[in-house]
Amino acid sequence: MATESTGDKPEKRRQQVYTLLVEVGRSAGDGLPKGCTGAGLLIYASGVDEAEAVRESVAILKQADMAPLDVTGYGTLEERLAQGDEIDESERALMQRALEENAVIVAQMTPFTSD
Repeated sequence: MATESTGDKPEKRRQQVYTLLVEVGRSAGDGLPKGCTGAGLLIYASGVDEAEAVRESVAILKQADMAPLDVTGYGTLEERLAQGDEIDESERALMQRALEENAVIVAQMTPFTSD
């Protein structure tokens, strides 16, 4: 018995870029400056949702011998604009690059010291 197709296909979710702040600790070979205790990384990561962007970012950082400790999500470009964030053209360009390349881009690294 043949069934009639309703034409409903699963909706393909589109990639978006999420702004993440990742705190990393120290590990051998992490490339962080000597004397720091870790770092904060501002990341733009693509994903169909924030959870995927976080998973991909953590996986990439682990491959780079970094030790991710905590991730804070700040949302998509649209969400950040709705919250009143000012986003300059250079930041928007990095977000667009992350989207086009389906990439994780570290936009800024701030080393932490014990002082």
